[in-house]
Amino acid sequence: MKNIIKYLSLIAAGMLTLSGCSDDFLDQENTSSTNVVTFFDSDEALSKATATLYNYVWNSFNGKLYYSMGDGRSNNITAQWSDYIKFFTNFNDGGTTEGLYEGWSALYSVVAQSNNVINNIEEYATGISEDAKNEAIAEARFMRGTAYWYLASLWGNVVLYENTGALVNSYVVAPHNRADVFEFAIRDLEFGVKNLPEKSSAVGRVNKYSAAAMLSRVYLSMAGITTDGQYNGSNVKTDFNDGMRNTYYLDLAKKAAQYVIDKSSYSLMDNYADLFKIENNNCAEDIFQLQWIEGSTASIGWGCNQDITQFFGWSTMVTDQGGWGTATCVSWDLYAEFHRLDTEDGTFNFATLFPGEAGKDLRMRECIAEYGNEYPEFNVKNGGYIYGVTESASTDGANIKKYVVGTHEDNGVSYMQSSGINTHMMRLAEVYLNYADAAMGNETSTTDATALEYFNKIRLRAGLNPVDKITYEKLRHEYRLETAFEGLYWYFLVRRAYYQQQEVVNYLNSQDRNRRYKYDTNKEAYEPNSDKGNGVFPADASRLLLRYPDTETAKNPALNEPSRAWTFAERETDESTLFN
Repeated sequence: MKNIIKYLSLIAAGMLTLSGCSDDFLDQENTSSTNVVTFFDSDEALSKATATLYNYVWNSFNGKLYYSMGDGRSNNITAQWSDYIKFFTNFNDGGTTEGLYEGWSALYSVVAQSNNVINNIEEYATGISEDAKNEAIAEARFMRGTAYWYLASLWGNVVLYENTGALVNSYVVAPHNRADVFEFAIRDLEFGVKNLPEKSSAVGRVNKYSAAAMLSRVYLSMAGITTDGQYNGSNVKTDFNDGMRNTYYLDLAKKAAQYVIDKSSYSLMDNYADLFKIENNNCAEDIFQLQWIEGSTASIGWGCNQDITQFFGWSTMVTDQGGWGTATCVSWDLYAEFHRLDTEDGTFNFATLFPGEAGKDLRMRECIAEYGNEYPEFNVKNGGYIYGVTESASTDGANIKKYVVGTHEDNGVSYMQSSGINTHMMRLAEVYLNYADAAMGNETSTTDATALEYFNKIRLRAGLNPVDKITYEKLRHEYRLETAFEGLYWYFLVRRAYYQQQEVVNYLNSQDRNRRYKYDTNKEAYEPNSDKGNGVFPADASRLLLRYPDTETAKNPALNEPSRAWTFAERETDESTLFN
């Protein structure tokens, strides 16, 4: 990690020039001194210091672990020929699995970069108002808190630190316990609610409502691993099958979500498909996106480019110079759930879940490229594209449509491994679902009128009937379909496993993993192979967390030691009044 930290130190000092997005905060030319002592001398310098927190440091996470875990591990994706997905899907990943170290190092790069920004502002920013400094620090703490939520959700006990230089000099340290890591993230994000502006300082920047939205997610995680009341270091849960969550954090999750819904300017897009168009980057529904620079990698360089499209795109007709997604497919399990098909194992029973519901889920076309789907935005010069007709369909299953946006010839923006579409990290739709989750609390269902209002807004946009009661199974179903291929479903299951662990393990083992399926032209339908997928290991509680990368345990063997407590300073915010 040393080389990464040294590299990030340069970025945090403002010594990196960004270009390519002509009318947003990423288009910056460094005209200040590159001396860290004199660099932080203006509000503009603070803005430059935080700009790279929106792309470079997230790049390796975005390119692999974002969807390998969020969608591969949760069985939204099946990809038997992909080394960076199949092992996570099959539960036979280890310390050397491709994508593991990349994700770990990227998340710690976010932490290191954020720490450098915070430390340098605190030490060197002169002649700048306290409000301006606190706003920039809050922006960095938003990123650090988000990164630590991912780290704790994926690995559990991880190393907390606030000074990058100090860790470089002494990096053999034991990890901190998971509850402390979540608490650390919560304090970072609460600082953001208190100090970030109501309106983003530039398009794509986070604001106080971004921090509140992220808190609605993190509070739900904390609710599952603590017993009762505000976290104090001793109220950590030991029984992960007790079916109970801490009502203190459930209430905070509701308040945080309501704060965003009532007071921010975010709103649902009318058309779900519009969320996934380049021209709608930073649209009304997006609360936090990774901001990738448009242009070829030859012109913008590596690290600020969006390459998810390359991993999902299945041919040269939909992705520049072809993609690697030919055999990266929608899992049969997810395909069946989208189409309301009862699977062989009886996982889904929509006759009882949504009785009498007819009609097609309008989200399918944007999530699943299946036989007969028409995409006029692809192959524009020849009049459009029909999946399975314009060219042969995949024999492994339907392909993934989300994040596939066409070629440069189609849209004038995309290049190979640099498609130009931002990565969705938090949308208002998730905040609605988080409210419903918190409102359900420790019951098996809820008829809470506000939760139903938000939940049904999502269903109505998808062309589905409203419901008069939300059960866990309905919430899980809606969350999975609404956020498919946005790197989130695994974390939804993980937080359920904090209080219904065996239920989640059973669910993971009931999923039809890696089953291939293809379109039968005679039946005019997709048919699964008779044989189940190969190489799938049984899930158990240990597989709810990842192994540490071997490269990290080799450098820091103390990672395998018992976790320790973090020493927290006095609270900076009052949670009882934070969302007033």
